[in-house]
Amino acid sequence: MDAALRALAAAHGVATWYEDTERRRIDVADDVVVAVLAELGVDAGTPATVAAGLSDAIARRGRVSAPDPLVVRAGETPTIGAPGELRLEDGTTRHVGHHLPDDLPLGWHTLAIEDRRTTVVVTPSTLPPVPAAWGWMVQLYALHSAGSWGIGDLADLRTLVRGSAELGAGVVLVNPVQAITPVPPVQRSPYSPSSRRFANPLYLRITDTEAFRAAAPQVRAEVEALAPPTGAEPTDGLIDYDAVWSAKLAALELLWRRSPPLPSPPDDPDLTDFATFCALAERHGPDWRKWPAELRHPRAAAVDAARRDDPRIAFHAWLQRLCAEQLAEVRAAAAGMPVGIVHDLPVGVDPAGADAWALQDVLASDVTVGAPPDAFSQRGQDWNLPPWRPDKLAAAGYAPFRNVIRGVLAHADGIRVDHVMGLWRLWWIPPGRPPSEGTYVHYDANALLGVLALEAHRASAIVVGEDLGTVPDEVRTTLRERGVLGSAVLWFERDEDTPGEPLRPPARWPAGAMASISTHDLPTTAGFLRGEHVRVRAELGLLADPEAQRARAAADRAELLTELSAHGLLPPDATEENLVVALHRLLATAASTLLLTSPQDALGEPRQPNLPGTVDEYPNWRIPLPVPVDELLAHPVVRRAVAALRAARPGAAAPRSDRPAGPAT
Repeated sequence: MDAALRALAAAHGVATWYEDTERRRIDVADDVVVAVLAELGVDAGTPATVAAGLSDAIARRGRVSAPDPLVVRAGETPTIGAPGELRLEDGTTRHVGHHLPDDLPLGWHTLAIEDRRTTVVVTPSTLPPVPAAWGWMVQLYALHSAGSWGIGDLADLRTLVRGSAELGAGVVLVNPVQAITPVPPVQRSPYSPSSRRFANPLYLRITDTEAFRAAAPQVRAEVEALAPPTGAEPTDGLIDYDAVWSAKLAALELLWRRSPPLPSPPDDPDLTDFATFCALAERHGPDWRKWPAELRHPRAAAVDAARRDDPRIAFHAWLQRLCAEQLAEVRAAAAGMPVGIVHDLPVGVDPAGADAWALQDVLASDVTVGAPPDAFSQRGQDWNLPPWRPDKLAAAGYAPFRNVIRGVLAHADGIRVDHVMGLWRLWWIPPGRPPSEGTYVHYDANALLGVLALEAHRASAIVVGEDLGTVPDEVRTTLRERGVLGSAVLWFERDEDTPGEPLRPPARWPAGAMASISTHDLPTTAGFLRGEHVRVRAELGLLADPEAQRARAAADRAELLTELSAHGLLPPDATEENLVVALHRLLATAASTLLLTSPQDALGEPRQPNLPGTVDEYPNWRIPLPVPVDELLAHPVVRRAVAALRAARPGAAAPRSDRPAGPAT
């Protein structure tokens, strides 16, 4: 690659080469680098524009005396170039010299040097230690009961949390519960929300709302008549998102019309934008990129007119209030747990959805993120999620990222960051190209991790980073230093320093981790034992050599049984049920702080929640649990499976003393 293009790419954080999963250097094609730079607003199409862009980058770097915004750890004293006035978050001011003082309080401050304003974010050096606990990884939609309308809801989750607390569980990790676009077809994947800042009304228990309780008997009867006729049993054994939303929307609209006085429109600008998007989507369709041109930007005059005139905006804001109330009730049910409720933060958002519309000025809207080719996905992966633009995000003082974190933590005791490597770099795929024709774009990880740590500190929340797969040592070292837990999964924990990379004994797993047998994207315990992951993919035509994969699955199963035997845990009667229990006993020997299992793993459910690489070929995110939630914890296999976890992490009698009484601010 031309040296000037390489230098220009480096100046904008665009990688010109990377290491693949086999630690081999892969050079990125020039045209890919040029295309990614173009999405950052940098013209690199000719040698002249490359030279001009590089000259501009060098000049800009020379004019900057300190980063803007400036994100520091508590106690750090970086040079700021000149004396100035620092306005602290509480409104007080301090005169500062050429360095920031070492006693600044944590928070968001503003530094004024002459006519320039710089955001200063003081973040905690590290988060407090996480209490040891066992608990659940829950796919909320999969829960069901006699009172839920064909999909798991927040009342079902509350039931599970209360019952689990009585068993001594200390933590419950919930799949993303962020907002949908409220028109069909409803997005099924919780990892592609319309907004990461607001909640999903699909999970409301309609009959648990104050509006329902206060309604006249006739209205309550009308609402109850709208419930899907299948009750707790989803149609044809799978969850029908569109049918559920249709029924719940009709019920909510009925309560809204019959519940005077109606709330006034919200005064929260972000909520107003979200509710406006929902109202416009109902009129013009779910993809804002196909709306009339005058409605495609949230600050457009036509959108302002809609905000003044559309009564649906108040309705959708009201739905968010209902969600907040029921999410708070779930969190209250976990008040006695050492950790509590941990909510999941997806990598990004639906490019057609609310955040992509409202935050388009800080997103690379035409780009999608994914992963480069590897042994498991030889064509690479495209997750169809638009990334933050690192330059625009920094120019906004990281406030959009902060607001996403606050939205997730508003009703949580912890946050799990999916693909935590995204704080360091993301694989950008330029428009019109396959996943293999992308490259990494780097972010200011110190700033993003600092903002995350600050907001978690303020919410008295733990942070877990999903760091599975090939992750540089420096990333895991930094996470440990900042008090962020990593992830440990039985299928992936291998001793890379030993020939053949055998399974690593759980006693040698990292202590600073949330450990589990599997995840939602991997085979369940029973599915692995049966080889279900190979059978399904072979039937769908997703395997080039099914026989080789069957042989590998058999070898993996044999290796796992050998591991059980080495720990004295291989049952004499090696039935599937006994092996499921034995694998939970193996998990209980892990050194990791948090030990989690899923209802699917503990029940011996063979179907995994999501099969990566498929959309409609497999019922992703649509498979309900085989038993209702009020029978789950009493199920004999579940009781046996979690007994060892309860014995290994018995500390649920000591709730965290730093938990705030209400939502984070």
